[in-house]
Amino acid sequence: MENDVNEIHGNLFYRSPIKHYPMITKGEGIFLFDDKGNKFIDGSGGPFVVNIGHGVKEVNEAIYKQAEQVAYVHNAAFTTRVQEDLAAKVTSLAPSKMNRVFFVSGGSEAVESSIKLARQYHFETGNAQKYKVISLWQGFHGSTLGALSLTREIKRRKYFYPLLIPFPHIPSPYCYRCYYGKTYPECGVICAHVLESIIQNEGEQTVSAFIAEPIMGVAGGAITPPPEYFPIIREICDTYNVLMIADEIVTGFGRTGKPFGIMHWDVTPDIMTCAKGICSGYVPLGAVIAHERVHSAIKNGTGTFSHGFTFSGSPVSCAAGLAVLNYLEANNLISRAKEMGDYLKEQLNEMRDCRIVGDVRGKGLMIGLELVRDKSTKEPFDASVKLSDKIGARAQENGLIVRPISGLVDGTVGDCIMVGPPFIVEKEEIDLICAKLTEAIAGVEKEVV
Repeated sequence: MENDVNEIHGNLFYRSPIKHYPMITKGEGIFLFDDKGNKFIDGSGGPFVVNIGHGVKEVNEAIYKQAEQVAYVHNAAFTTRVQEDLAAKVTSLAPSKMNRVFFVSGGSEAVESSIKLARQYHFETGNAQKYKVISLWQGFHGSTLGALSLTREIKRRKYFYPLLIPFPHIPSPYCYRCYYGKTYPECGVICAHVLESIIQNEGEQTVSAFIAEPIMGVAGGAITPPPEYFPIIREICDTYNVLMIADEIVTGFGRTGKPFGIMHWDVTPDIMTCAKGICSGYVPLGAVIAHERVHSAIKNGTGTFSHGFTFSGSPVSCAAGLAVLNYLEANNLISRAKEMGDYLKEQLNEMRDCRIVGDVRGKGLMIGLELVRDKSTKEPFDASVKLSDKIGARAQENGLIVRPISGLVDGTVGDCIMVGPPFIVEKEEIDLICAKLTEAIAGVEKEVV
């Protein structure tokens, strides 16, 4: 097998040099095809990237047309009509007064930019001591060093810990496994109120921002906060002059059934980070969306955001993003994500009958199934079992791609399978996804229980 893997890999540095990767040659709708003739249902849109489906000709044509006109200008010197148009389209979907967009190349860049934007905002407004960013235990915010400092997962941090900023973290709104041993609503949503305590403990004069995913993604397995959570967070942030950052990299642009996930709580953040769905995977693209008051602080202060990337506002990437969002709007895919998501969750809820499925949660086309050894105690499987990886591999063998999550509970143990196909998925295809996933879970269950 080693020779076969090396022969296939050639000179490419893979994330896992010991793993075999199928060679995908075509994508169409919700399906992927490899060079062996195998067909896969893209049941997670990659890592929740592909919102509008594979092979949409309108996007391909927009990329080609823009490349013919102008492929690159540096946005420190020039602007382009396509960048301006995409910014207008993005803000038309965002909460009120979230009306300034800074384009980057992906999610980690967006989070890095938000950390620096929050820091400079406070500097410009006379609070130069504010620099700390508070985040949640089960949050994932990216792989660059600043973003990784906000991510508490042990397996992602262990090699790079000496390089990370010691930002504070607080327990997640993880009702299935409440850190405080309480039950909603009698808990009083203590997981939100603890933010105030940590701000006071750290020193309010030092805390710049709080960041959270509206629905927690690849480190939280679709953990969904109770209704009061984000309104309480917003009030605490306002009280202590702390910027609220909504990480919409996974949840943005319709994935949860609304344009942005934070809209489920009727709360307006100060900054939003986004990527993935903004271009549905056709090209690398991300963005930071800022409230007008954040932008005004820079404009009326030094007049320059001291930050940028070579490919910020790439015309070709912006053309792809604009075509994706136009397609999303023209085909009513955000409302479709809610409709198909409700149906998907209804079908996945039937898997609660499986001995190892402890919880089913999420919104829209972003649903997580938490897996446990014992439902009554919620005991997770030992990490050595590699339960979620086994289920993901079994599903792939059967032609279904899902997103395995491990280390959910404490960074080491805790398994989840996440499902989130492109928004164009049909009910019959959802039935097929659920059938294949049920078969994979049942097969692995027999081996481990």
